[in-house]
Amino acid sequence: MTDTRDLFSAVPRSEFDTPGKSRGLIDVVRWRYLLRLLIRTGVTTRYRNSVLGWTWSYVRPAAQFLVFWVVLGLFLQMDRGIENYAIYLFSGIVVINLFSEGFKNATTSIVGNAALVRKVFLPRQLFAVSAVAVAFVHFLPQVALLLVVCLVLGWIVNISLLSVLAIFAGMAIVMVFALGLGLLFGAMNVRYRDAENIVELLLLLATWASPVLYAWWQVQEAIVDLLGWPQWVVELYMLNPITQGVELFHYAFWRPVTPGAFEIPPGLAWNTLATFIIAVATLLLGQLVFRRLEGRFAQDL
Repeated sequence: MTDTRDLFSAVPRSEFDTPGKSRGLIDVVRWRYLLRLLIRTGVTTRYRNSVLGWTWSYVRPAAQFLVFWVVLGLFLQMDRGIENYAIYLFSGIVVINLFSEGFKNATTSIVGNAALVRKVFLPRQLFAVSAVAVAFVHFLPQVALLLVVCLVLGWIVNISLLSVLAIFAGMAIVMVFALGLGLLFGAMNVRYRDAENIVELLLLLATWASPVLYAWWQVQEAIVDLLGWPQWVVELYMLNPITQGVELFHYAFWRPVTPGAFEIPPGLAWNTLATFIIAVATLLLGQLVFRRLEGRFAQDL
C-alpha cells in the first residue's frame, strides 16, 4: 500500500499556497469563476420579488432626469446657452449613476458579506470588484436608452471613431476610480462604520462637483472672470476623474447631436490620460490600504 506522505513529498513546496495569504487583485483573476458567480447573484437578486423587475433600471434614471430637467432646466433656466440640454443632462447623469452605484456598493461589500468573510477564506477584493461589475451591468440599460434618443436626433450621422473611443475611455476611468475608492473606504468601513456616512456625503457632492447640471465653461467664467481666481483652479477642477468621465460622454453623445455646441474643453485628450493615471493611482492606494487592513476583517466583523 502506497504511503500518501510519499506522494506529497514528491510535490515541490512552490506548488503549495500559504493558507490565508492574499495576492490582492491578482487573485480576482485566479478566482474568476467565483467572481462570475458573485456578479450573477448580484444581478439576479437585485429585483427579486419585484413586479417591474428590470424596468426599474429605466424608471429610476428617467425619474432622476425629469426632476433635474424640470427644476433646473425649466424653473431655474440653467439650460441657457446649452443646446439640447436634455441630452447634455442625461449623458452626465448616467456617468454619475455608474460611479455612485459602484462606489457605494463596493464600500459596503465586505460588511454585506460578513458571513462569508468570517467563515471562508477567499480573496476579499472579489466583493468590491463584483459590486462595480454589477453596477456596470445596471448602467447598460441607461446607456441604451440614451443611445436610442441620440439615434433619433441624428447621432449616427456625426459619430466618429473618437466619439466611440471616448465612451470606452469614460467608462474605464469612472469604473477604475470607483473601484479604487471602494477598496479604500470598504476596508475602513469594516472597523469604522462612519465610512458609509462619508461616502454618502461624497456622492451627494459628486453630482454638483462635475459638469452634469451645468457646463464646464460656466465654471471657467465663474472662477476666472467673476471671482478672479487663477486659471490653475479650473485646470485642477478638470482633473477630477468624474468630471473627465462626464465630459467624455458629452463629447461622445451630446456633441454629435448638437452642431452648434461650444468648443470641447482644452486639453481633453491629455486630461483623459492624466485622469486615467489618477484613477489607477487611486486603485493602487485603495489596494494598498485594503491589504493592510484585511487581516483583521474577520475579527472586526
